[in-house]
Amino acid sequence: MIKHIVMWKLRDKADAAHIKQCLEALDGKIPGLIKIEVGIDFLESEQSADVVLYSELESREALEIYQQHPEHQAVVPIVKAAAIARTVVDYEII
Repeated sequence: MIKHIVMWKLRDKADAAHIKQCLEALDGKIPGLIKIEVGIDFLESEQSADVVLYSELESREALEIYQQHPEHQAVVPIVKAAAIARTVVDYEII
């Protein structure tokens, strides 16, 4: 199993709800995507990211499929336009 976690700092925190909605809409649409969860930060500290994506995928191959899938690719420009910083980690549970 692969865990794919992404955090974004946004230009305008008001975009967070729309990004959350777009990412959560991927649930059930991409083969190999087991779980997707999106959170919006409430602390709003200098160190905080504004939005976090937590997802679980069946395998490394499923992560590649997810990243190239048209449904995911449709969300990418929305998030890129809103974000000023992105941090990602992908790791495998064996």
